[in-house]
Amino acid sequence: MSNKVSVFRKFPRTFWVANSMELFERWAWYGFYMLLANYLTKSTDIGALGFSQAEKGMIMGIGTAVLYFLPIITGAIADRYGYKKILFSAFIVYAIGFIVMPYCRSFGSFFAIFLFVAIGGSLFKPVITATISKTTDDTTSSIGFGIYYWMVNVGAFIGPLVALQFSKISYTSVFYLSAVFILVNIPFLFLFKEPERKPSDLSFGKSIILIFKNIFVALKDYKFIIFLVIVAGFWSMYFQLFYTLPVFIDQWVDTHSLYNFIEKVWPWLIEKIGSEDGTIAAEYITTMDAMYIIMFQIVVSTIIMKWKPLTSMMTGFFVCSIGMSLTLFTNNPFFIIASIFIFGVGEMAGSPKIMEYIGKIAPKDKIALYMGMSFLPVTLGNLLAGYISGGVYGKMSDKVTLLQNDLALKGLSVPEISVTFSQTDLFNKAGELLNMTQTEITDYLWISYNPGRIWVVLLGIGVGASFLLFLYDRFLIRKVK
Repeated sequence: MSNKVSVFRKFPRTFWVANSMELFERWAWYGFYMLLANYLTKSTDIGALGFSQAEKGMIMGIGTAVLYFLPIITGAIADRYGYKKILFSAFIVYAIGFIVMPYCRSFGSFFAIFLFVAIGGSLFKPVITATISKTTDDTTSSIGFGIYYWMVNVGAFIGPLVALQFSKISYTSVFYLSAVFILVNIPFLFLFKEPERKPSDLSFGKSIILIFKNIFVALKDYKFIIFLVIVAGFWSMYFQLFYTLPVFIDQWVDTHSLYNFIEKVWPWLIEKIGSEDGTIAAEYITTMDAMYIIMFQIVVSTIIMKWKPLTSMMTGFFVCSIGMSLTLFTNNPFFIIASIFIFGVGEMAGSPKIMEYIGKIAPKDKIALYMGMSFLPVTLGNLLAGYISGGVYGKMSDKVTLLQNDLALKGLSVPEISVTFSQTDLFNKAGELLNMTQTEITDYLWISYNPGRIWVVLLGIGVGASFLLFLYDRFLIRKVK
């Protein structure tokens, strides 16, 4: 125990300040992001935007991809102008974006403000990871980044839980809440000590040009490119936790049985998370992934500690894809909760090993360059995730689209969804025309069109990524341990 305590004492104050800022930033980000898919696509009469699944996919996919791509530039800006200044700028950009966001009701305006918020994230992300790196050494790096990732998931778990309480008031309050928690970070800047930075003789423009030249050098390694593309497939499946699953649960899963179970076992809990109509919001279920990671990451990491990074990734990708596909296989909430646990185990096994593996396959004189390229598969993965959750989900599984198509096939005429005719109006009108209750409509569409079949798409992507990694190691990187 004394050795563990002595390790914690080795961390300087700035390390703990950076982790505290990470916690509140993730709290602010996931507080709105976990709710975003349903906010974009649900009916306008409840305060949501009523966008199509394709529009949602474009906003979330492109916007989040930008957030993960820009750090190659914003990291250079931070090195040149100082971490404190960039962190302060990030918090201001974030806060302005969150405050303005609820007033952006059209596709174009919301897309623009989401890109603005993504810029705030891209300013913040490289500074914090660089600070963690600079405030740890060979003896503290492993536990230091372990603390960092734990903080990420604590924020990812708490943020949506708090935001969901405020969503009962209005969606606007959710965005304001995110603004408040991002601004909590500003006082921490007074405790933040600027890490040492190497001065550069290059101008800012030449520094950016050098960055892209280095990227081009790394991309000339075709083996590395293949690896990045394979990992992008994993990320495209992983991000369905935020893009598709909340929408799927909201549209197709009857959570009354889950509500009744919790009410009997933990009546105090149902008072906090239950809705007036006796259901559980979809985001409470999807947030359980972060809870599982908080509880079991150390256990999983201990089990796979001696595994080769590639073995861990292949196993993780495979298990993760099984879990995600199973969440969309059924409309039983208990089954989905169990499936999210399977998904989480795969995530805990595979995701942390990606950076470690990149470090192993990189040439010794290019390790830093290759490690910096790890953002590319996440960027590409978000673009693919946006397409899958948008166009693919929209055609195969979107409840609104399936109902509209079914009514058209029956020759039943209903107005197009518009400002004056909401999704709620569509379902009420369909109930009258089909002589069905809303529950009966859902059951009818589920049986007739099998919207859960989209699980095959995600299973194919995840298992395919795992198998391609096996082939990649066997035929291209045989000697990497």
